[in-house]
Amino acid sequence: MYWDRKAETIQQEELEELQLRRLRAIVDYCYRNSRFYRSKLKEAGVHPGELRRLEDLARLPFTTKEDLRENYPFGMLAVPREEVVRIHASSGTTGKPTIVAYTKKDISTWAELMARVLTCAGVTKRDTIQLIYNYAFFTGGLGFHYGAERVGAAVIPSGVGNSERQLLTMRDLEVTAFSSTPSYALYLAEFARERGIDVGEFSLRTGIFGAEPWMRQRIEEAYGIKAYDNYGLSELCGPGVAVECDARQGLHVWSDHFLLEVIDPESGEVLGPGEKGELVFTTLTKEAMPLLRYRTRDISMLIDEPCECGRTHPRIARLMGRSDDMLIIRGVNVFPSQVEHVLLQFPEVAEHYQIVVDRRRSMDVLRVKVEVTERIFRGEPEELLRLKRELEEKLRSVLGIRAEVTFVEPGTIPRSRGKAQRVVDLRKG
Repeated sequence: MYWDRKAETIQQEELEELQLRRLRAIVDYCYRNSRFYRSKLKEAGVHPGELRRLEDLARLPFTTKEDLRENYPFGMLAVPREEVVRIHASSGTTGKPTIVAYTKKDISTWAELMARVLTCAGVTKRDTIQLIYNYAFFTGGLGFHYGAERVGAAVIPSGVGNSERQLLTMRDLEVTAFSSTPSYALYLAEFARERGIDVGEFSLRTGIFGAEPWMRQRIEEAYGIKAYDNYGLSELCGPGVAVECDARQGLHVWSDHFLLEVIDPESGEVLGPGEKGELVFTTLTKEAMPLLRYRTRDISMLIDEPCECGRTHPRIARLMGRSDDMLIIRGVNVFPSQVEHVLLQFPEVAEHYQIVVDRRRSMDVLRVKVEVTERIFRGEPEELLRLKRELEEKLRSVLGIRAEVTFVEPGTIPRSRGKAQRVVDLRKG
């Protein structure tokens, strides 16, 4: 099922011609309308007219989140202020928030991209979709909302919090699809279990999640649904950059709107398919705040194989971590997603865990606090010891360093209605 079959199954040669045409146009647009990019391009010695092929993209300078913060609030605008019809912003938890502006055309393009995302996940005009997102500065709520309305689904903008009402709404209004952060989806399922509510008896059949590493199997088992991963960044538009199809063998990047590169995060060298690196995007159709070679810090790889769904847009593997979230422990690079991957292989482990990094006698120590099922926690000590040993051996094999596993009582690791705090680094400060 396609939202825009012609666009989603475009032939490779035609797609590359479209990308090159749009790349040359957006670079010229940035040169003429953005003081920031005119200065950057001149400094790099690049003139828009010199771009002859897609490989010339590598000649352009990178853009970083620091650039957006340094140009806060409106230094990245490429249109007059009166053409801006919407402003979103990041949380700003690590400094100034990054401002994201949209023209009327940007909003329309975003809605179309989100319609593709939702259709990929099986949402149609016959569905009722509950959107459990903050509808304020966060791009998720309104992005999904506009896309669902474009598809023709009935939208329930339930916002965040009030878990009892969320479940009541989900049940009584016969919701068939929902979207939230994966942490809140798991929290809500646990909230329901504690109150004797079986969400598996609801009308739900599909869910779209993203924004952080998540446990597909646990979500699907809890709700009896098919769960899809989606990818986006507020700096690019919000959700709507990439999504899984029914094959769920990677996420299709809508490359008629976002030109993707994978680079070595240290050298900046462009990598080929199957090579793990940092995702870099160039927006091809944005008006208000176009971005050239934006470094996301997200780690993944390009999948350069045909997809059984028939879509021809390139795919990326599910995110493997972030270059700026990477932990360096005794000289070894450790990504939190590696730990999660190991824990998922043990059915005795619950969905809540926390990675704690500390320093003991000048030596870095990695500990993984894990909730296990009630039966295991209250069971025989020998069984706990066996599970601890197997987990530690598997973690050592995957990470290349020793990790101490600690089992904690179910319900004791802090829950979150937003993104879960998976890592506590006690070496800082």
